[in-house]
Amino acid sequence: MAEFLTDTDFEKYRSLIYNESGIHFSNSNRSILESRLRERLRSAKTESLTEYYEMINRDPEEMKVLLDSVTTNLTRFFRNTAHFQTLEYYVIPDLVAEKRKRNETRLRVWSAGCSTGEEPYSVAMMLRDLVPPDIAIEVIGSDISLKSLMIGKEGFYPENRVVGVPEKYMELYLEKKNGGYQVRDEIRNLVKFDYHNLKNDSGLRGLDLVFCRNVLIYFDEPAQKSAVNRFWDAMNSHSYLFIGHSESLFGMNTQFEFLKTDWACIYRKFLTFT
Repeated sequence: MAEFLTDTDFEKYRSLIYNESGIHFSNSNRSILESRLRERLRSAKTESLTEYYEMINRDPEEMKVLLDSVTTNLTRFFRNTAHFQTLEYYVIPDLVAEKRKRNETRLRVWSAGCSTGEEPYSVAMMLRDLVPPDIAIEVIGSDISLKSLMIGKEGFYPENRVVGVPEKYMELYLEKKNGGYQVRDEIRNLVKFDYHNLKNDSGLRGLDLVFCRNVLIYFDEPAQKSAVNRFWDAMNSHSYLFIGHSESLFGMNTQFEFLKTDWACIYRKFLTFT
């Protein structure tokens, strides 16, 4: 029986995926790529990897579908308690004080690689609860997965997906219906979802807070550094970056400052002007 994904095919596809998204497939996760390609060939009604390769190169929409299929969309509400403790007890009070000092009335957040929306909604709930009402809140959730973004926009989650939401937020911001929970409009209206490939500049600027957790692990070092540098360009002179607890910027020679709080380690951009 002929091998489905030959070494030549593997190199060809992983190079294409890397060039399009920054996602790196090593030999150890070759089987994941193979299973995803099998699924796409069945859906696209083609049996040839060569034919499918030609298809995705001429059809940008099919390319998006392929990139969607090779991403891992694992998330949950208020994931990593220590990060949200840092947000609640350190970052939000500091950002509010900075807004007051500068007479600014908007706080902007980007959840990069937001998957099905639990992270941006979690952040929005906490901000809505803790930020004074005269400071406007704007949360942008972006992802490379169109299917995940549609779930996020809908804002409806099965009961087993809302485990971890603090009780007060369950009562304030989630409505029980149809065997699950609907995020109330008060929170949904704070969050805008949009397709974005972290390989490219988002066009966002003036961000006070960026969450990009458990995404950089899928990139190799050059792609990681490029993404992190684009975060820097998008962020305010006084702002914070949250990455996954298993991720680190050490050795990457970035401009971000490492910050160890009482709850978790994060990064900040802190520029002073004289």
